[in-house]
Amino acid sequence: MDLTLLYRGPLASCDYDCPYCPFAKRRDTTAQLRADRAALERFTDWARSRSGEDRLSLLFTPWGEGLVRSWYRRALVDLSHRPHVERVAVQTNLSCRTDWLAEADPATLALWCTYHPGQTPYDRFLAKLRDLADRGIRHSVGIVGLPENLEHARRLRAALPSHVYLWVNAADGHTYGDAEADMWTALDPLFPYSRHPHRSAGLPCRTGESVISVDGDGTVRRCHFVRAELGNLYDGSYRTALGPRPCPLTTCDCHIGYVHLETLPLYDVFAGGVLERVPAAVSRPVGRPGVDLPDPTGTL
Repeated sequence: MDLTLLYRGPLASCDYDCPYCPFAKRRDTTAQLRADRAALERFTDWARSRSGEDRLSLLFTPWGEGLVRSWYRRALVDLSHRPHVERVAVQTNLSCRTDWLAEADPATLALWCTYHPGQTPYDRFLAKLRDLADRGIRHSVGIVGLPENLEHARRLRAALPSHVYLWVNAADGHTYGDAEADMWTALDPLFPYSRHPHRSAGLPCRTGESVISVDGDGTVRRCHFVRAELGNLYDGSYRTALGPRPCPLTTCDCHIGYVHLETLPLYDVFAGGVLERVPAAVSRPVGRPGVDLPDPTGTL
Protein backbone atom coordinates (compact mmCIF):
# COMPACT_ATOMS: atom_id res chain seq x y z
CA MET A 1 0.00 0.00 0.00
CA ASP A 2 1.15 3.55 -0.79
CA LEU A 3 0.26 5.53 2.30
CA THR A 4 0.81 9.18 3.28
CA LEU A 5 0.83 9.94 7.01
CA LEU A 6 0.67 13.33 8.70
CA TYR A 7 2.05 12.92 12.20
CA ARG A 8 1.36 15.38 15.02
CA GLY A 9 2.48 14.37 18.49
CA PRO A 10 1.86 16.17 21.78
CA LEU A 11 4.70 18.71 21.30
CA ALA A 12 3.20 22.21 21.66
CA SER A 13 6.18 24.42 22.48
CA CYS A 14 7.80 26.96 20.20
CA ASP A 15 10.77 29.30 20.44
CA TYR A 16 8.97 32.07 18.52
CA ASP A 17 6.22 34.40 19.76
CA CYS A 18 4.26 35.21 16.62
CA PRO A 19 1.20 37.21 17.77
CA TYR A 20 -1.28 35.16 15.74
CA CYS A 21 -0.10 31.77 17.04
CA PRO A 22 -1.56 30.16 20.19
CA PHE A 23 1.67 28.23 20.75
CA ALA A 24 3.93 31.30 20.77
CA LYS A 25 6.67 31.02 23.38
CA ARG A 26 4.83 28.13 24.97
CA ARG A 27 6.98 25.86 27.12
CA ASP A 28 6.40 22.15 27.48
CA THR A 29 7.30 20.64 30.83
CA THR A 30 10.05 18.05 31.11
CA ALA A 31 7.39 15.36 31.45
CA GLN A 32 5.58 16.62 28.33
CA LEU A 33 8.80 16.60 26.33
CA ARG A 34 9.56 13.05 27.46
CA ALA A 35 6.07 11.98 26.42
CA ASP A 36 6.51 13.61 23.02
CA ARG A 37 9.87 11.92 22.54
CA ALA A 38 8.45 8.51 23.46
CA ALA A 39 5.49 9.01 21.11
CA LEU A 40 7.72 10.03 18.22
CA GLU A 41 10.09 7.11 18.76
CA ARG A 42 7.12 4.73 18.79
CA PHE A 43 5.88 6.19 15.52
CA THR A 44 9.37 5.98 14.00
CA ASP A 45 9.66 2.33 15.06
CA TRP A 46 6.31 1.62 13.40
CA ALA A 47 7.37 3.35 10.18
CA ARG A 48 10.60 1.35 10.10
CA SER A 49 8.65 -1.87 10.61
CA ARG A 50 6.57 -1.33 7.46
CA SER A 51 9.50 -2.28 5.21
CA GLY A 52 8.24 -4.82 2.71
CA GLU A 53 4.63 -3.99 3.59
CA ASP A 54 3.91 -0.35 2.68
CA ARG A 55 5.52 2.47 0.77
CA LEU A 56 5.33 5.51 3.05
CA SER A 57 5.39 9.28 2.67
CA LEU A 58 5.63 11.06 6.02
CA LEU A 59 5.01 14.67 6.99
CA PHE A 60 5.60 15.90 10.53
CA THR A 61 3.28 18.80 11.39
CA PRO A 62 4.00 19.64 15.05
CA TRP A 63 2.02 22.37 16.77
CA GLY A 64 5.34 23.71 18.02
CA GLU A 65 8.84 23.71 16.55
CA GLY A 66 10.18 20.18 16.25
CA LEU A 67 13.67 20.58 14.83
CA VAL A 68 15.02 22.26 17.97
CA ARG A 69 14.45 18.84 19.58
CA SER A 70 17.08 16.18 18.92
CA TRP A 71 14.54 13.36 18.61
CA TYR A 72 12.88 14.97 15.59
CA ARG A 73 16.22 15.43 13.86
CA ARG A 74 17.17 11.82 14.55
CA ALA A 75 13.83 10.55 13.28
CA LEU A 76 14.13 12.46 10.03
CA VAL A 77 17.68 11.26 9.42
CA ASP A 78 16.79 7.65 10.24
CA LEU A 79 13.67 7.53 8.11
CA SER A 80 15.37 9.26 5.17
CA HIS A 81 17.56 6.17 4.74
CA ARG A 82 14.71 3.64 4.73
CA PRO A 83 14.13 2.31 1.20
CA HIS A 84 10.35 2.02 1.70
CA VAL A 85 10.09 5.70 2.72
CA GLU A 86 9.55 7.75 -0.41
CA ARG A 87 9.59 11.12 1.36
CA VAL A 88 9.97 12.37 4.92
CA ALA A 89 9.33 16.06 5.52
CA VAL A 90 8.66 18.47 8.35
CA GLN A 91 7.16 21.91 8.80
CA THR A 92 9.73 24.16 10.50
CA ASN A 93 10.63 27.76 11.24
CA LEU A 94 14.26 26.78 10.54
CA SER A 95 15.49 28.19 13.84
CA CYS A 96 17.57 25.05 14.39
CA ARG A 97 21.09 24.50 13.21
CA THR A 98 21.44 22.74 9.85
CA ASP A 99 24.64 20.71 10.19
CA TRP A 100 22.67 17.57 11.16
CA LEU A 101 21.39 17.38 7.58
CA ALA A 102 24.78 16.05 6.52
CA GLU A 103 23.67 12.67 7.91
CA ALA A 104 20.36 12.58 6.00
CA ASP A 105 19.61 11.28 2.52
CA PRO A 106 18.80 14.41 0.47
CA ALA A 107 16.93 12.28 -2.05
CA THR A 108 14.29 11.55 0.59
CA LEU A 109 14.31 14.29 3.22
CA ALA A 110 12.66 17.67 2.59
CA LEU A 111 11.80 20.77 4.60
CA TRP A 112 8.76 23.05 4.53
CA CYS A 113 10.22 26.29 5.90
CA THR A 114 8.32 29.33 7.16
CA TYR A 115 9.87 32.78 7.47
CA HIS A 116 8.65 34.84 10.41
CA PRO A 117 9.87 38.46 10.13
CA GLY A 118 10.66 39.93 13.52
CA GLN A 119 11.37 36.50 15.00
CA THR A 120 14.71 35.84 13.34
CA PRO A 121 17.29 38.05 11.59
CA TYR A 122 16.72 38.04 7.85
CA ASP A 123 20.38 37.38 7.03
CA ARG A 124 20.49 34.40 9.39
CA PHE A 125 17.38 32.87 7.85
CA LEU A 126 18.67 33.42 4.32
CA ALA A 127 22.04 31.89 5.20
CA LYS A 128 20.28 28.73 6.38
CA LEU A 129 18.31 28.54 3.14
CA ARG A 130 21.54 28.80 1.20
CA ASP A 131 22.99 26.02 3.32
CA LEU A 132 19.98 23.84 2.46
CA ALA A 133 20.59 24.52 -1.22
CA ASP A 134 24.30 23.73 -0.90
CA ARG A 135 23.43 20.41 0.76
CA GLY A 136 20.90 19.55 -1.93
CA ILE A 137 17.98 19.47 0.53
CA ARG A 138 14.61 19.93 -1.16
CA HIS A 139 12.69 22.76 0.44
CA SER A 140 10.00 25.35 0.00
CA VAL A 141 9.90 28.70 1.78
CA GLY A 142 6.85 30.63 2.82
CA ILE A 143 5.36 33.49 4.73
CA VAL A 144 1.99 34.51 6.15
CA GLY A 145 0.27 37.04 3.88
CA LEU A 146 -0.12 39.84 6.40
CA PRO A 147 0.16 43.40 5.05
CA GLU A 148 3.21 44.10 7.20
CA ASN A 149 4.96 41.07 5.67
CA LEU A 150 4.67 42.16 2.04
CA GLU A 151 8.00 43.96 1.76
CA HIS A 152 9.72 41.16 3.67
CA ALA A 153 8.30 38.67 1.17
CA ARG A 154 9.42 40.75 -1.78
CA ARG A 155 12.92 40.99 -0.37
CA LEU A 156 13.05 37.24 0.20
CA ARG A 157 11.69 36.43 -3.27
CA ALA A 158 14.36 38.63 -4.85
CA ALA A 159 17.11 36.86 -2.90
CA LEU A 160 15.98 33.28 -3.53
CA PRO A 161 17.01 31.33 -6.63
CA SER A 162 14.20 31.31 -9.16
CA HIS A 163 13.68 27.56 -8.76
CA VAL A 164 12.92 27.85 -5.02
CA TYR A 165 9.19 28.19 -4.49
CA LEU A 166 8.01 31.00 -2.20
CA TRP A 167 4.50 30.24 -0.97
CA VAL A 168 2.15 32.65 0.74
CA ASN A 169 -0.50 31.55 3.24
CA ALA A 170 -3.58 33.73 3.52
CA ALA A 171 -3.78 35.07 7.07
CA ASP A 172 -6.63 33.74 9.19
CA GLY A 173 -9.42 36.27 9.47
CA HIS A 174 -7.95 38.61 6.86
CA THR A 175 -10.03 39.51 3.81
CA TYR A 176 -8.09 40.17 0.62
CA GLY A 177 -9.36 42.67 -1.89
CA ASP A 178 -8.42 42.04 -5.50
CA ALA A 179 -5.63 44.62 -5.52
CA GLU A 180 -4.01 43.17 -2.40
CA ALA A 181 -4.46 39.62 -3.64
CA ASP A 182 -2.77 40.55 -6.91
CA MET A 183 0.30 41.78 -5.01
CA TRP A 184 0.62 38.45 -3.23
CA THR A 185 -0.08 36.50 -6.40
CA ALA A 186 2.79 38.32 -8.08
CA LEU A 187 5.04 36.62 -5.51
CA ASP A 188 3.21 33.30 -5.32
CA PRO A 189 1.19 32.38 -8.42
CA LEU A 190 -0.61 29.74 -6.35
CA PHE A 191 -1.81 32.24 -3.73
CA PRO A 192 -5.38 32.19 -5.16
CA TYR A 193 -5.70 28.65 -3.79
CA SER A 194 -5.01 30.00 -0.30
CA ARG A 195 -7.01 33.21 -0.59
CA HIS A 196 -10.44 31.65 0.04
CA PRO A 197 -11.57 28.51 1.86
CA HIS A 198 -12.49 25.70 -0.52
CA ARG A 199 -15.96 24.21 -0.55
CA SER A 200 -15.48 20.59 0.43
CA ALA A 201 -18.79 19.20 1.76
CA GLY A 202 -19.57 15.94 0.02
CA LEU A 203 -16.57 16.19 -2.29
CA PRO A 204 -14.08 13.35 -2.81
CA CYS A 205 -10.82 13.63 -0.90
CA ARG A 206 -7.82 11.33 -0.66
CA THR A 207 -7.78 11.63 3.13
CA GLY A 208 -9.09 8.51 4.80
CA GLU A 209 -8.06 6.38 1.84
CA SER A 210 -4.41 6.96 0.92
CA VAL A 211 -3.75 9.85 3.36
CA ILE A 212 -4.24 9.69 7.11
CA SER A 213 -3.50 11.74 10.22
CA VAL A 214 -1.85 10.18 13.28
CA ASP A 215 -1.50 11.61 16.78
CA GLY A 216 0.91 10.73 19.55
CA ASP A 217 -1.27 7.90 20.87
CA GLY A 218 -1.52 6.34 17.43
CA THR A 219 -5.12 7.41 16.91
CA VAL A 220 -5.81 7.56 13.17
CA ARG A 221 -8.15 10.11 11.63
CA ARG A 222 -8.69 10.96 8.00
CA CYS A 223 -7.04 14.37 8.50
CA HIS A 224 -6.14 16.84 11.22
CA PHE A 225 -9.48 18.63 10.81
CA VAL A 226 -11.98 15.77 11.03
CA ARG A 227 -12.17 14.36 14.55
CA ALA A 228 -13.87 11.05 13.73
CA GLU A 229 -11.50 8.17 14.47
CA LEU A 230 -10.65 5.43 11.99
CA GLY A 231 -8.82 3.19 14.45
CA ASN A 232 -5.32 2.93 15.86
CA LEU A 233 -2.05 2.76 13.97
CA TYR A 234 -0.34 0.36 16.32
CA ASP A 235 -2.98 -2.35 16.55
CA GLY A 236 -3.69 -2.12 12.82
CA SER A 237 -7.40 -1.46 13.36
CA TYR A 238 -7.31 1.54 11.01
CA ARG A 239 -6.59 -0.64 7.98
CA THR A 240 -10.12 -1.93 7.50
CA ALA A 241 -11.48 1.63 7.73
CA LEU A 242 -9.43 2.95 4.80
CA GLY A 243 -11.46 3.75 1.73
CA PRO A 244 -12.88 6.55 -0.40
CA ARG A 245 -15.22 8.88 1.44
CA PRO A 246 -16.54 12.42 0.87
CA CYS A 247 -15.47 15.30 3.07
CA PRO A 248 -17.90 15.86 5.98
CA LEU A 249 -16.88 19.49 6.54
CA THR A 250 -18.35 22.55 4.85
CA THR A 251 -15.03 24.06 3.79
CA CYS A 252 -11.30 23.36 3.94
CA ASP A 253 -8.96 26.31 4.37
CA CYS A 254 -5.56 24.80 5.21
CA HIS A 255 -3.07 23.72 2.57
CA ILE A 256 -2.29 20.40 4.29
CA GLY A 257 -5.99 19.62 3.98
CA TYR A 258 -7.20 20.96 0.66
CA VAL A 259 -4.13 19.80 -1.24
CA HIS A 260 -5.70 16.32 -1.02
CA LEU A 261 -9.10 17.30 -2.44
CA GLU A 262 -9.65 15.39 -5.66
CA THR A 263 -11.61 18.32 -7.12
CA LEU A 264 -8.44 20.45 -7.13
CA PRO A 265 -5.50 19.86 -9.48
CA LEU A 266 -2.87 20.24 -6.76
CA TYR A 267 -1.49 16.69 -6.97
CA ASP A 268 -0.48 17.60 -10.51
CA VAL A 269 0.77 21.05 -9.53
CA PHE A 270 2.91 19.58 -6.73
CA ALA A 271 3.71 16.27 -8.40
CA GLY A 272 6.73 14.81 -6.62
CA GLY A 273 6.57 17.45 -3.89
CA VAL A 274 3.13 17.34 -2.29
CA LEU A 275 4.43 16.94 1.27
CA GLU A 276 7.12 19.61 1.15
CA ARG A 277 4.97 21.98 -0.93
CA VAL A 278 7.37 22.07 -3.87
CA PRO A 279 5.61 22.47 -7.25
CA ALA A 280 6.60 20.31 -10.18
CA ALA A 281 7.42 23.54 -12.05
CA VAL A 282 10.38 24.37 -9.80
CA SER A 283 12.78 23.10 -12.43
CA ARG A 284 11.83 26.37 -14.11
CA PRO A 285 11.22 29.78 -12.53
CA VAL A 286 7.96 29.54 -10.63
CA GLY A 287 5.32 31.96 -11.85
CA ARG A 288 7.57 33.51 -14.48
CA PRO A 289 6.75 33.76 -18.21
CA GLY A 290 6.57 30.38 -19.90
CA VAL A 291 5.43 28.52 -16.78
CA ASP A 292 1.79 27.51 -16.95
CA LEU A 293 0.03 26.83 -13.66
CA PRO A 294 -3.65 25.92 -13.25
CA ASP A 295 -6.10 28.76 -12.72
CA PRO A 296 -7.88 28.12 -9.40
CA THR A 297 -10.59 30.73 -9.86
CA GLY A 298 -13.13 28.20 -11.05
CA THR A 299 -12.63 25.82 -8.11
CA LEU A 300 -12.87 28.13 -5.09
